[in-house]
Amino acid sequence: MQRCKRWGTALLSSVLVLLGAPMHTAVAAPEPAAPQLNWQSCSLFYDNTSMIPTAQCARLPVPISYEEPAGSTTALAVIRVPAAGERIGALFVNPGGPGASAVDTVASMGAALVGSPINEHFDLVGFDPRGIGFSTPELRCRTDAEFDAWRREPMADFSPAGVARIEALYQQFANQCAARMGTEFLATMGTRDVARDMDTVRRALGEEQITYLGFSYGTEIGTAYLRSYGQHVRAMVLDGAIDPTVDPVTKSINQMAGFQQAFNAYAADCAQSPDCPLGQDPALWVARYRQLVDPLVARPAATADPRGLSYADATTGTFNALYTPQLWKYLTSGLLGLARGTDPGDLLLLADEYEGRDADGHYRNNQDAFNAVRCMDAPSPTDPAVWAAADRRIREVAPFASYGAFTGFAPRDICAFWPVPATSAPQPASPARPGSVVVVSTTGDPATPYQAGVNLARQLQAPLITFEGTQHTVVFSGRECIDATVVDYFVDGVVPGDMRC
Repeated sequence: MQRCKRWGTALLSSVLVLLGAPMHTAVAAPEPAAPQLNWQSCSLFYDNTSMIPTAQCARLPVPISYEEPAGSTTALAVIRVPAAGERIGALFVNPGGPGASAVDTVASMGAALVGSPINEHFDLVGFDPRGIGFSTPELRCRTDAEFDAWRREPMADFSPAGVARIEALYQQFANQCAARMGTEFLATMGTRDVARDMDTVRRALGEEQITYLGFSYGTEIGTAYLRSYGQHVRAMVLDGAIDPTVDPVTKSINQMAGFQQAFNAYAADCAQSPDCPLGQDPALWVARYRQLVDPLVARPAATADPRGLSYADATTGTFNALYTPQLWKYLTSGLLGLARGTDPGDLLLLADEYEGRDADGHYRNNQDAFNAVRCMDAPSPTDPAVWAAADRRIREVAPFASYGAFTGFAPRDICAFWPVPATSAPQPASPARPGSVVVVSTTGDPATPYQAGVNLARQLQAPLITFEGTQHTVVFSGRECIDATVVDYFVDGVVPGDMRC
């Protein structure tokens, strides 16, 4: 359930003076000829570009397989918002997911950071990884109708027959991906190839080195880029870090423990109101939540939307709200609707936002891409006993997210049915050049738990900035201590030590 950063408010408004030259390291070997970018108006991607009048957009063809450079190609969507003043270089941004659009993120940032030192000194650059966002071909495994049907499935029955049904749905999804996209394309969706694509974009821009800001899964891209192209990194901030040594099962358990921590924080905040649907007794918060959502397994709740609120949507909406306290009020509203027998539609809206469904019923492809990327990034266990043991552990660390009693059975992950083998496996990050990387980790981050950032900083031998809060990622979300430190680092090359904000 790891996913992208939710873009916050503006950066610090004070402008810092540029001091000295950017950090620089010589390239050890000659590079291939740089591909060409044909810049044009961002009307290429957007109907309205008034908020980013200086932005330029393009599509950059790259090989589907870098082992066959003369073979079929995919086109990466690229956006650049030029620096407004004395330019330092290019600041690449990736919001995570996997599956989120970096083009959309940079378009938002370009508008939000006008007048900031980041806008003054850097070209903001985003490219949508292959298959994602505005890149072509767009990875699609499901039609809109098929996705709606997927969301109606509770996937909560862990009896042998229930597990068999869930795994059949997973197998069907994997088969659809293979049939509609082809295994050649699916085999290149991993982060290994995204890092190669990022270096191709760097060369197309004519940049010897780049500055990089990665959120959530974007930290995985950054770590992979450092491993293969570290000499081309001027400065890098990794916020909401992923520990590259952790296997998929352990990652899931750790993440669920993080969401339980966020649920507890939400419930404690909710309990300050006498109308809290979970009540005021901490010992009963999980039980009250389960009492509200469990009946949806058998029968969805009525909403103004004719789809109603399914069990899967109620749980997805809950997870979405736990990413940030800004959404807690909508979780409360939806749970109150369930408690009072009124419309719990805010939970459906939260689920729609997470799944990428618009008001017309059309889905973005971020969830299909999410699975396609993660299935290539690590082998998934195929032994059912591994997943049964994981289910037992998840019920211990995240009881709010656990339906029914432990059965000794659990479905294997979608990736256990994937039609192509993974192209990467868990391994430690390589130590980075001193001063080239800073890691940021939030103590109450539900999706990328704090310890993952601690571990990544240790592997990279990089400083760690700790933010004390409950949210997923924090850089440029209006926290002065964090934002000022990142600006000093990016603009002036001031490398922080380990610190807490």
